[in-house]
Amino acid sequence: MPEQHGYAVFLYDNALEALGACVTPYLCDGPQGKHLVCRDVDTAGSFVEMTLLGCDREGRETDLEFIVPTNMVKLIVSSRADAPFGFMPRPAGGLTTALPPLGPTASPVDAPSQAMPDSDAGPEPVQTPAQP
Repeated sequence: MPEQHGYAVFLYDNALEALGACVTPYLCDGPQGKHLVCRDVDTAGSFVEMTLLGCDREGRETDLEFIVPTNMVKLIVSSRADAPFGFMPRPAGGLTTALPPLGPTASPVDAPSQAMPDSDAGPEPVQTPAQP
């Protein structure tokens, strides 16, 4: 089954009325109301740019760019079937760090940590002279 994803863009009723016959062929009617089914939506700026799948005069599929002011858009719903969504436990995956090796090559449990240098191993720090 191919991945299905896209967007359902719901426009305000007055926007549908203002756009009239320009938008009517591209509207889908569902239980939630009339909406545009888009492959991509760009909401940056004062206009919403929507990419719809359409057909040219020969019947070949083509992308249509539909651009409206942001105040015409009521709601944009993302519909994705290829990824889980919601609040649920997920496997950590690559977020865990690798554990140190065990066995004959591992350092003993009581070995000093290598995270901090041993303060007795180096020369004494030089004291900065006091300011007059």
